[in-house]
Amino acid sequence: MLKMDLKTASAVFQDIAANIEKVIRGQSHSIRKLLAAFASGGHVLLEDFPGTGKTTLAKALASSINADFKRVQFTPDVLPSDILGVSIYHQREQRFQFHEGPIFTNILLADEINRASPRTQSALLEAMAETQVTVEGERRSLPELFFVIATQNPVEFRGTYPLPEAQMDRFALQFSLGYVSSKEEVEILNAQEREHPLELIAPCVSLVDVVTLKRTVREVRVSEELKRYMVELATATRNWPGVQLGASPRASITLMKVAQALAVFDGYDFITPDHIQELAEPVIAHRLAMEPQARFSGLSPRSVVQEVLKKVPAPA
Repeated sequence: MLKMDLKTASAVFQDIAANIEKVIRGQSHSIRKLLAAFASGGHVLLEDFPGTGKTTLAKALASSINADFKRVQFTPDVLPSDILGVSIYHQREQRFQFHEGPIFTNILLADEINRASPRTQSALLEAMAETQVTVEGERRSLPELFFVIATQNPVEFRGTYPLPEAQMDRFALQFSLGYVSSKEEVEILNAQEREHPLELIAPCVSLVDVVTLKRTVREVRVSEELKRYMVELATATRNWPGVQLGASPRASITLMKVAQALAVFDGYDFITPDHIQELAEPVIAHRLAMEPQARFSGLSPRSVVQEVLKKVPAPA
C-alpha cells in the first residue's frame, strides 16, 4: 500500500489549495475546510446564495487533480435512474446493457439537492455512505476517490424538499462561502475581464497522489484526551436545552477524521485542540435538530455548538 511522508502530504495539500485559489479569490478558509473533508473521505454540503462560486469551487478542485467531474442539476422531476444509470435493451445483441449515470465519477456536484424529491435524494444516501450503489438489484462499486459536493440555496424555498436527518448526517461538513470583500470582488472582475481563470487551471497533482494522501491522513495520531474531548462535545449537544436531536456518534468519528486531515494540511502528524475547535461548528451544527420553541426564540444549531465549545474545557 502506497504511503507518503508528512512533508510530502502537506505539500500536496498546499499545492491543491494554491491551485484552487487561482480561481476562487478570498476563500482560503473555505478551501481549507473543503480539502480537509475531501482528504478524510467525507462529503460537503454548501448552503449559500446563488452566484457565490459553489460550482466554480467544485470544478477547480476536479481540474486541480485531473479527476473526472460531473454535475447534476436537481429538479423535482429528476428520477433516481437519472443519477444512478439505467439498463437499455439492445435489439441487435438481444441483451440489456447498463449505462452508467453521473454518480460514477470522482467528484460529483449535486446542485440544489433540496429541489429533488425524497426518493431521488435517497439514491445518493447509499453512494455517500458505502461508495456503492444498487441498481436493479445489482451492487456496483464507485471509484475509490468519490467525493460529493452538494449545494442548496437558502433564499429559494419554493419547490424544495428538506433533506432528511439521515442524509444530513452523511455530510461531513456544512458551511457557506459567503460574499467576498469589495477589493476581492474587483480582483475577480479583473481576472474574468477576458476569460475565465478556470480555463487556464491545470492539474497540479495526480489521482494516485490524492489516494495516497487519503491513506496518509489515517495515520495521524489522536491522543486519548482529544478523543474524550470530541465525545464530550458531541454528548453536550444531546443534553443541551432546546435541542431535540443531538450529534450522533458518527459526528464524533467525522470530527476526528476531518481533524486528522486538517493536521496534515498544517504539517502535523497529530491533531490539536485548535483543529477540533475550528471544525466543530461545520461538522456538528447541521446534524442538530432544534425544538420548535427553541427555533422561535432565536436559538440556532450554530449558536449551540459555539456555546458548547465555551462550556466544555479543552485538554491542556
